[in-house]
Amino acid sequence: MKINSHNEWDRLREIIVGSATGTSAVIEWHRSEPINTKVYKEAIELCKKATPKKVLDETNEDLENLAKVLRNWGAKVLRPNVHDISKVYSSPFWKSNGNNLYNVRDLNLVIGNHVIESPSQSISRFYESAALYDIWYKYFEEGFTWISAPKPMLKSDPLKPYFRDESERELTDEDLKHKELTKGRLEKLHKLDENEILFEAANTLRMGKDLLYLVSSSGNYKGAKWLSSVLKGKYNVHTTDKLYRASHIDSTVFCLKPGLVLFNSKRANEKNIPNLFDKWEKLWFDDVAPPTEDELNLQNNVRDKIAKRLKELGFNTNLSGMSSPWVGMNFLSLDRETVIVDVRQEKLIKFLENKKFKVITVKMRHMYTQGGGIHCATLDTVRDSVLESYFI
Repeated sequence: MKINSHNEWDRLREIIVGSATGTSAVIEWHRSEPINTKVYKEAIELCKKATPKKVLDETNEDLENLAKVLRNWGAKVLRPNVHDISKVYSSPFWKSNGNNLYNVRDLNLVIGNHVIESPSQSISRFYESAALYDIWYKYFEEGFTWISAPKPMLKSDPLKPYFRDESERELTDEDLKHKELTKGRLEKLHKLDENEILFEAANTLRMGKDLLYLVSSSGNYKGAKWLSSVLKGKYNVHTTDKLYRASHIDSTVFCLKPGLVLFNSKRANEKNIPNLFDKWEKLWFDDVAPPTEDELNLQNNVRDKIAKRLKELGFNTNLSGMSSPWVGMNFLSLDRETVIVDVRQEKLIKFLENKKFKVITVKMRHMYTQGGGIHCATLDTVRDSVLESYFI
């Protein structure tokens, strides 16, 4: 089949499911000088301890089961070409290794018959999209438009703190609930500078001719401007910077079908949601299950300590944070009546069933430490969709 996916809700035909194989803790070196050999060896040994083999094995089991469920439902499932993502690579301005091939949606935006590789703000993701090239080349035989955004130079870290000091921060209802669900943890907030075109595909929600683009720590205004220029004349790119500051949009806004949208009510409210949805029916939910004790113990007792030591050695790393608790709302639509949800999200499952959706459940035991839920770990390439406008 040809690549064809215009929205989040029409019947799914083909999809990519990620992999945890080869996952490595990130070590970023934002300097031009070489890394001291002794320091590098210590950092590599620390990285090996950050994600135990048991966690990776269980994550791959869950992803394989997700792939099986999708196949049984009738979708064709594709998997990334796993390569050694832990190898260190460099530019004239920095050095880094890669993280994983788990969140295949994050950097690859499928819009109709287009695939757009997005320019991440994370140097650790510089070559991540290459894991899907074998898949894209097979689709290329059938024909599609393949676009890669300009690769950013990232001469310095583009992430800037929201606050000079955390003591300046006034905690929101979302922050307080986050602390409750994670037993005291607080999501760190950053914003991107506007020096280069930067965004991740998962900052964008597809709704036919209209795209909603979240300005956050993983997408800047310059990124939205570039995306709009590429799609000009065929699609409308709408920006919002009011909903969620930390990362992607797909644990905050969920378009279930034309005219029906679900919002994470700890982030969204009637005052800050885009006017785009004025005529749509709105559902509100935020009552997610918390991370497990195992996930919190791994983060608090292992990964946080390793992150602290890596920082002392001069590295940036991804180990100092885990996914927001609302990644539990990160689900996938198979068609306008059917969704796949993490099995531990019992209240969300009941909520969706009460709204007449058929819910299929799967286990995602380590999504909080792997950095994404079901929607993040999948990328739909073919749906029974046509290009329409839902906001006339």
